[in-house]
Amino acid sequence: MSKANKIYVLDTNVLLQDPYAIYQFQPNEVVIPAVVLEEVDSKKKNMDEIGRNARMIAKMVDQLREGGKLHKGVLLEQGGLFRVELNHRSFQHLKHVFAEMTNDNRIIAVALNLQMEEKEKADGRQVVLVSKDALVRVKADAFDLQTEDFLNDRVIETDKGYAGFEDVYVDQSIIDRYYKEGQIAVTELGGGLYYPNQFVILKDLMRTSSSALGKVDLLGQYVKPLIGEHEHVWGIKPRNAQQKMALELLLRDDLPLVTLVGKAGTGKTLLSLAAGLLQTEDLHLYKKLVVARPIVPLGKDIGYLPGEKEEKLKPWMQPIFDNLEFLFDTKKPGELDRILAGMSSIQVEALTYIRGRSIPDQYIIIDEAQNLTKHEVKTILTRVGERSKVVLMGDPQQIDHPYLDEYTNGLTYAVETFKNEALSGHIKLVKGERSALAQLAADLL
Repeated sequence: MSKANKIYVLDTNVLLQDPYAIYQFQPNEVVIPAVVLEEVDSKKKNMDEIGRNARMIAKMVDQLREGGKLHKGVLLEQGGLFRVELNHRSFQHLKHVFAEMTNDNRIIAVALNLQMEEKEKADGRQVVLVSKDALVRVKADAFDLQTEDFLNDRVIETDKGYAGFEDVYVDQSIIDRYYKEGQIAVTELGGGLYYPNQFVILKDLMRTSSSALGKVDLLGQYVKPLIGEHEHVWGIKPRNAQQKMALELLLRDDLPLVTLVGKAGTGKTLLSLAAGLLQTEDLHLYKKLVVARPIVPLGKDIGYLPGEKEEKLKPWMQPIFDNLEFLFDTKKPGELDRILAGMSSIQVEALTYIRGRSIPDQYIIIDEAQNLTKHEVKTILTRVGERSKVVLMGDPQQIDHPYLDEYTNGLTYAVETFKNEALSGHIKLVKGERSALAQLAADLL
């Protein structure tokens, strides 16, 4: 059966993740169950990325309506057919297994009824249910329905994304010459693709303990030593090679974008805050240090929480305050609040309150960036003013957003998109430094 003979039934989450998904299956037939339009309609008033996508879907479907009756099918530009399904909503074949008529089950019912109809035809087409919800795919599989995840929005195909550093085994003579001359050509590393500002750990090919740490220059031609070893930054000393690399990026004023990825306890927040405080308070390279994190679900107003804005934000921002208490070495309750009140150059905010503002001459740290969509990351970075630096950090394996995963989130998108650019740097922190228990829990749980 040729690919052009398929019918793709799209789940709501596919459209809310990527409104242009209806054009990704041409020249096949794309079917949107009526219940999907109902779910999209319920989201269109949201003042977040989901609401924006819902409104975009509504406009796109309305434009398609100009080409004919949607329930009969409208031809797409590349030969596909778009149709809103109204007739195959019978729950008869599902109710003996799934008694409750949930929206998910109604979508499965549409696909199942279409499949049964196609099987009765001599030239019946294959029906495929496309959903980003794993449980929908599992339930559909119980009825012998073919299912697919929607992968077109993936930034990376596997969890082997760009780490920002690489172990390279070379002859000992190359390591010796690197120490003597202060650089070696990237071509001497034995092939492979290296990016600007990528770090390289040179190791002896004979597996001795000899090694050297360097970074690829802005042109991607030479490996050179780090600018400084950074003995301590606001009392913080790097404890492993990746933390040294992270500080190198955080303290360079020629890199307006730095991305840090790592599990809990790897030092992302602490290192970023220490570097930001040094450059804002001591070196005065920036006028203000802004620390923000998205309120999850992102964009949801905190107005329903009791108290003033600061009181409402406190629970969400507590991890930031914990790190600041450590850096300022506060001992008494309320001491950090008094310090921050006297330092107008430090601002801790929810991301909702800084998006859309012009932000020049600022050191901006955005925590939990894995809960941002690709569009939201673009919105933030395109509003950064002159002489500002943005640090995006988070753990792509800890996603709280209902329509994102480790392959489609905004942080991963930024890492992979900017890895070729000389104005950015990235490091994946791999070793936890809180405690043996914290590291074990991060690995096992």
